[in-house]
Amino acid sequence: MITLATTKMLYVDMAFNLARSFFFWNRGAGIDFHLFTDVEFPVPRELLAMKVSRLPPGALGTGFSPKLHLDKLAPAAQTMFIDADCLCVAPLGEVFDRFAGRAVSVVGDRVMTEGLWFGDVANICVRAGVKQLDGFNGGLYYLEPGPQANQVYARAREIEKVYDDWGLVRLRGHANDELLMAIALAEAGLRAVPSDGTMMEPFNSYPEFRELDVFAGRCVIANPPVGDKLHNSYSKVQVVHPRIPHFVDTFTDHWRYRSEVEKLRLYLGAGLPRWLARAVAFWTVALPGWTEVTFKKLLRPLYHALFGARPIGINKRV
Repeated sequence: MITLATTKMLYVDMAFNLARSFFFWNRGAGIDFHLFTDVEFPVPRELLAMKVSRLPPGALGTGFSPKLHLDKLAPAAQTMFIDADCLCVAPLGEVFDRFAGRAVSVVGDRVMTEGLWFGDVANICVRAGVKQLDGFNGGLYYLEPGPQANQVYARAREIEKVYDDWGLVRLRGHANDELLMAIALAEAGLRAVPSDGTMMEPFNSYPEFRELDVFAGRCVIANPPVGDKLHNSYSKVQVVHPRIPHFVDTFTDHWRYRSEVEKLRLYLGAGLPRWLARAVAFWTVALPGWTEVTFKKLLRPLYHALFGARPIGINKRV
């Protein structure tokens, strides 16, 4: 398993959280954890089993471009990349088994022939000479190093050079790895592994955050019905239990995420018993976080009536 943390210590801290959750559930499973980074930092004592590979600054590009070089980084015959802003809440052996035998693959449940996805899908398909694209979230990529994997990634990097010429839309000012890999996979005739809600799922697809408990191996997220303000129109209305929840964008600021990573830090890093780590995280992170969110919801209409809407804050990831 590999992850990337480049340019900012923010991503390294997320990678530490991911690594702690990985070792909690997968220590002794025969799966190595590799971190590729261009940031200098000391490795926490509890993560010394993590294999750290240093990269020259900008060696793999910026933004989302580093994920287009996984074929050069893959250290094993079966390699799974997971974004640093994910957590593991279960063993991952079964996920590897689901992907076994595929040169390159992703988790996806959308087949797209038209509409908008960082560009006009129908036009993209015509230009690429394919019938459809598999829509997916780039929080997880699986590859088995070899000629076909190299071909797919080389093609994605090739299209990246003409990203704007193809009329593709940028994400936070950068080329979107998901769209580039979707095109390269479609051209190679490689399909996504159908999502059943048990592998990796992102919170922008299932934005209703119901439960998270890494120690207990529980994650419950949902896409509520049409009419609910949290409903996501391009995902199924269902409840899912992913082994790898993906805390996209500001979801890493949510009190549930912050409470779980504090539990892991206290248990694995500080050596507290699980019950005490759970109690400390509850009183110092979970309860204050829940209280703040609850009162904001109650008082927001009054605040808006008196002062109007606040300006949108700066995204720490940009």
